[in-house]
Amino acid sequence: MRQIDHFISGGAGASASRFAEIMDPNNGGVQARVVLGDANILERAVQAALAAQPAWETTNPQRRARVMFEFKRLVEANMDELAHMLSAEHGKVIADSKGDIQRGLEVIEFCCGIPHVMKGEYSQGAGPGIDVYSMRQPIGIGAGITPFNFPAMIPLWMSGPAIATGNAFIIKPSERDPSVPVRLAELFIEAGLPEGICQVVHGDKEMVDAILDHPAIGAISFVGSSDIAHYVYHRGVAKGKRVQAMGGAKNHGIVMPDADLDQVVNDLTGAAFGSAGERCMALPVVVPVGDDTAERLKAKLIPAIEALRVGVSTDAEAHYGPVVTAQHKAKVEGWIQTCVDEGGELIIDGRGFKLQGHEEGFFIGPTLFDHVTTDMESYKEEIFGPVLQMVRAASFEEALALPSKHQYGNGVAIFTRNGHAAREFASRVNVGMVGINVPIPVPVAYHSFGGWKRSGFGDTDQYGMEGIKFWTKVKKITQRWPDGAPDGGNAFVIPTMG
Repeated sequence: MRQIDHFISGGAGASASRFAEIMDPNNGGVQARVVLGDANILERAVQAALAAQPAWETTNPQRRARVMFEFKRLVEANMDELAHMLSAEHGKVIADSKGDIQRGLEVIEFCCGIPHVMKGEYSQGAGPGIDVYSMRQPIGIGAGITPFNFPAMIPLWMSGPAIATGNAFIIKPSERDPSVPVRLAELFIEAGLPEGICQVVHGDKEMVDAILDHPAIGAISFVGSSDIAHYVYHRGVAKGKRVQAMGGAKNHGIVMPDADLDQVVNDLTGAAFGSAGERCMALPVVVPVGDDTAERLKAKLIPAIEALRVGVSTDAEAHYGPVVTAQHKAKVEGWIQTCVDEGGELIIDGRGFKLQGHEEGFFIGPTLFDHVTTDMESYKEEIFGPVLQMVRAASFEEALALPSKHQYGNGVAIFTRNGHAAREFASRVNVGMVGINVPIPVPVAYHSFGGWKRSGFGDTDQYGMEGIKFWTKVKKITQRWPDGAPDGGNAFVIPTMG
């Protein structure tokens, strides 16, 4: 059976006694196993990082940028291999896997400009003969703990800025689909990155805790569920680390009466059901304003959802594939039943979906609910599957309040032709990322990504300039070069710039 090992200092890790099975979501079988590491394995990676990082830090930014350029070229050259590898373990269709990789590569493109964004500030003549300047320096060793749903994009979001700014970086990917992060680390080495600068360690909670506790790891980036994000943030901060921890989501799509419903339906079906709903930026709640809007929207949604094609990940005609594991399938179907029990009106039921020839695969058909209310647990919590819930609002103010009061504050969208309503909504909604007629408002790579409330812990976002800030520390220098003898001033008084 195929085995996925650690990638430490450019090669495999030591032998191990603990393993996790990697499933094939398309047929329900075991396709490989991944080695699970512990604190001893992490220590090997840290020691390799400590040995390699000082030289990488002093490598000039232009040369670090050249590694990023070559890495980008290699990933593009190996796009088909990476996409098929990703789809085989995750289950998302090939086109979606290529999108996963491409969105990560856009951050690498941003990192190719690292010489510019690493520049500090300079003030000449801040005082008599005094200049003040600043410089950005790397943290040293950083770590990324990444989720199963984007095994290329999120490791690239983290590793690109961390490595480009001069850090060594250790990735702990999800044990459900770990092959792509290992392959990306191999391509980094092929691109000219020194061994020990990008490494991959596999594991479960034991490895996560080892990362959180290791004194040599100065910064940790995490993406996953909110409960685990809360745990990672507080344990990491208690150990003196810089931590950013992105959690779950329950994104809302507000549909105003003047919206283009044909466009809304097209956007909703992709945003709610694409990647089988396994996205923190999925749009699982639609909020039509007014019953007339709701009825018109539902009349268009039902045939569009019924026309969706669920297929294996290699089916070029499929809109989405299976969910990642049997356990996750059971969890999503459990939430569907919970919503039924709570009084939600089940319009389209995706449970019991079977794909001919792949009856043991982890497939769930698209599911639609109407008349979902805010007191339902199925509304309050993240389902993370191909389930769309309709929550009706009587007014703009009621629609605005729904995402604003929800425990999650990751993303939200409003669909309208009214510029004033859109501007008012964007200004007032208590959510970190807002789309105006954009269903999945993931910012471009030279901005930044991050939610509010239980969707994000820490005060710095992913990638863009926020990512550069997270992976660096700023040193401030005040210098004076006297022209002659000391002027006899009072050296015991705090200096001023007067």
